[in-house]
Amino acid sequence: KPRRGTSAEPSTNGETYREINYAEATLEALSHAMEHDPTVFVLGEGVGERGGNFNTTTGLFAKYGADRLCDTPICERGFVGLSAGAAMTGTRPVIDFMFVDFILDAVGEIVNQIAKIQFMTSGRLKMPVLLRGCIGAGHSAATHHSGNYYATFAHFPGLRVVVPATPYDAKGLMAEALVSDDPVLLLEHREILTATGPVPEEHYTIPFGKASIVRTGTDATVVAIAQSLHRSMEAVDQLAESGISIELIDPRTVAPLDTDTILNSVAKTGRLLVVDETFAPFGLGAEIAAQVVDQGFDELDAPIKRLNGAHAPIPYSPMFEEAVVPQVKDITQAIQALLEE
Repeated sequence: KPRRGTSAEPSTNGETYREINYAEATLEALSHAMEHDPTVFVLGEGVGERGGNFNTTTGLFAKYGADRLCDTPICERGFVGLSAGAAMTGTRPVIDFMFVDFILDAVGEIVNQIAKIQFMTSGRLKMPVLLRGCIGAGHSAATHHSGNYYATFAHFPGLRVVVPATPYDAKGLMAEALVSDDPVLLLEHREILTATGPVPEEHYTIPFGKASIVRTGTDATVVAIAQSLHRSMEAVDQLAESGISIELIDPRTVAPLDTDTILNSVAKTGRLLVVDETFAPFGLGAEIAAQVVDQGFDELDAPIKRLNGAHAPIPYSPMFEEAVVPQVKDITQAIQALLEE
């Protein structure tokens, strides 16, 4: 059985580590699944000989051919719906939709069919569909290629929503998604696909619903996800030079959400900031704040704070794009303001 990890900081259990990037890490997980499970196949635009828009399937077409690397027209509702039927027959479709904005055209298939079919059949039919693609701002791709929407999809019962931030987590969580009988949205921030980190050569999985404590600290807790985690790491490390001790937590999955790890941290620090690139209203920070107030109110020494991107479409201009998404300096200032409460 594969080893199951629980931390963004890889343990050393005899594995062979290399420095590879995020996209390479997910490709290893997908390649392993296709080698060991002939029911796994990939649908999407450009996933065949081209190797995917972000090298998500590089080299796989030569191994498995067009039957398992299936290029599609631009018809998201069509191939997402097709994947639901295919999964009901016992196969494991992987839908590569490039950008999360594109599968908004297939929300009816995802919410009304893929998310509900196990409930509607009392578990007789499984729905092992993996929907994967990019999220996030930072590359001047404007509002049709910069969405996040993980909070939106996490709202619907039946879906697992996974948002890895490191190459180590990307490989382990993707491997877990590829053996799950539940439908999974694996959302990959466009700006960290080339981020590198230590990743074992060996196969391993990371269970859903287990947050990672990325930095330990005592003065305040910061929860951040995807690209916001990387910026928060930089802010936390800068503040550490001034003697400020911040505990940094990466939820890794939004559904299920590991509130226990967050609550345990807040019990230690007494303060909580949630940093999230996407919109504040009805978002991830609001859900975390509600859970902490409900279950850990007496542990709080200050009001919970949220730092979000602007509640507006992502602009094309690099200058304006930077202005609407929390940067390192914004996170540093938000932490300092929280400590003054």
